[in-house]
Amino acid sequence: MTSPSQAAIAGAETPGPDGAGLTSEPVDGDKAAPDQLGRSPGQLMWMRFKRDRTGVISAFVVLIMFAIAALAPVISWLYGKDPWTRYGQIRPGLLNDNAYPVKPNGGMDGEFWFGLEPGLGRDVLTQLVYGMRTSLSLAVVITILSVVLAIVIGVAGGYLGGKPDYFLGRFTDLMMSFPNQLFFVAFTPVIGALMVSPQDEMPTWLRACVLIFVMWLLGWMTLARLLRGQVLTLREREFIEAAKVAGTPPWRIIRKELLPNLVTPILVQSTYMLPNFVTGVAGLSFLGVGMQDSTPDWGRMFATGAEVYQSDITYMIFPGVAMVIFIVAFNLLGDSVRDAFDPKSGR
Repeated sequence: MTSPSQAAIAGAETPGPDGAGLTSEPVDGDKAAPDQLGRSPGQLMWMRFKRDRTGVISAFVVLIMFAIAALAPVISWLYGKDPWTRYGQIRPGLLNDNAYPVKPNGGMDGEFWFGLEPGLGRDVLTQLVYGMRTSLSLAVVITILSVVLAIVIGVAGGYLGGKPDYFLGRFTDLMMSFPNQLFFVAFTPVIGALMVSPQDEMPTWLRACVLIFVMWLLGWMTLARLLRGQVLTLREREFIEAAKVAGTPPWRIIRKELLPNLVTPILVQSTYMLPNFVTGVAGLSFLGVGMQDSTPDWGRMFATGAEVYQSDITYMIFPGVAMVIFIVAFNLLGDSVRDAFDPKSGR
């Protein structure tokens, strides 16, 4: 007897035990389309995803924004500006007496494409690019750590059952009882104060580590509960029972039989978690407990924009539009990935 991951050559697609994954057995006598015969579930998923124009465009937008973030130093070098130099203060004629850009539209011109930051006179384009780099880097690390912990706790609890499942489930419920945003705001400065003397300024790398730790601590529970439910269903399937009867070690069963059938919920949930962490990191910086000046960050740009929007609305537009595009594109990408794995789900 083989598992769904081993029987892919049959080619017909049906919802797996999680309602989203694919197995290869036909249901109710349905026949596979000619172009699907002999293809693995991964190949079928890729074929359906390529036909989804919304998903392809969203993936393209997401990749571009990640590429911009990764190439921020190169863009800064080619552009000839950086996000730290106070151009408006060292060069007369760029800011007026109230420290706002002299030129219209926030100081946009052929030299400063997105204008200047009110007050300090820094370049907005490089701030935006480096801010994107900061927010996305933190969000990716938090997402990876949260997914790994969710897999460990969710799969372990669902597969082992009994007391391990009970205690892991109660621990998950306890962590979910904390109000996330309030916990982030309240405990981020507390944890920082435990590591650095109040007289000293917290290093940027340590502040980033504190943000990652706090958001990771409360970011894994939803996926863990989802995976536990999937594993509880999967462990009763025939291929799992056959593997147990054959004397297969539990770790091998989890790695070879369970995890391949959990790819769908992990991927889909990850595409929803990452933009949530991006907004979370930006929100903490906006409230003053995240990344601090002079580290470029989307949240810091929003905080400055909220102070100057009545006199210079242009400064708020660029980080706002960039974040909206990223969040919408990533959410649409998640929907497309879900539909590609499970064509019967519908939007």
